[in-house]
Amino acid sequence: MTDSNPKISVIGCGNVGMRYAYALIIKGIVRELVLVDIDKDRLEGEVLDLSHTAPYTSPINIIAGDYEDIKDSDLIVITVGSKQKPGENRIELLENNVKLYKKIIPKIYSIEPNAIYLVVSNPVDIMSYVTYKISNKNSNEVLGSGTSLDTARFRYSLSKYCNVNAKNVHAYILGEHGDSEFPVWSSALVGGSIIKEYCKIFQNDDIQSYNEDLNSIFEEVRNSAYKIIEKKGETSYGIGLDLAIITKAIVNNENTILPVSTLIQDFYGVNDLFLSIPSVINRSGISRVLKIELNKQEEKEFIKSATKLKNIINKLEI
Repeated sequence: MTDSNPKISVIGCGNVGMRYAYALIIKGIVRELVLVDIDKDRLEGEVLDLSHTAPYTSPINIIAGDYEDIKDSDLIVITVGSKQKPGENRIELLENNVKLYKKIIPKIYSIEPNAIYLVVSNPVDIMSYVTYKISNKNSNEVLGSGTSLDTARFRYSLSKYCNVNAKNVHAYILGEHGDSEFPVWSSALVGGSIIKEYCKIFQNDDIQSYNEDLNSIFEEVRNSAYKIIEKKGETSYGIGLDLAIITKAIVNNENTILPVSTLIQDFYGVNDLFLSIPSVINRSGISRVLKIELNKQEEKEFIKSATKLKNIINKLEI
């Protein structure tokens, strides 16, 4: 992989894939972008539309391609999958997406086995694990978008509550990207202060008030995707930019820490499972996993999240 001329391929160019492509172009992250989708006519229109941004962006070669065109990609981003319907949770998407991945992952690997694979399709933790198992790639070369977007939503909501810039909030949502995700309050920081210490001052020591507020913030974050889908049918802007940030960390070899879905081994007794914990991301994919200390409640929530997914995976034929 080279920093100056990264080649990125996107498999599945619906709303998420195209928001991601647009974010890449605006940020000048990519020099060659291959887009692959079953709807060829629409894809050609999307590429033509994107190409007209050329006077305002960095040079880029955009291709409405097919699987053969992904060869020599540095990063392959897989967004293809069934669309989440209003009222449908992520786990309910599983059966159709696993069948689809059994078809496309071997095809991707046969053409480009050396790229980093970034999985976006929901339920993303299980689909990342499925990709890892089917491709037989090294675990560091397969990752999922995980709770990185949930964490961004969390930081935004906390920044509004604390009336500070979101860049000054450092807090994680970990575990499953879904209903069993959990906030890590024990290490959540606002301007270098543990958030609950910050809130004691902010709320004049009204502990009950800020505890209720913080719990409400997390519930709102956890349910935000459902609310967006109910209102507009899909979520795409946030995840598109989120994927661009992950991509930038990879192609620029940044060693950026993000809570992405990665293979968990020997963390609070959890093994052989993809879940989100803070990970250092660079040109190699997952450079290392940060096994941060959780308090007793957070440890319980992490194990609960892992158990939920493990029970589902044990029923799959991969």
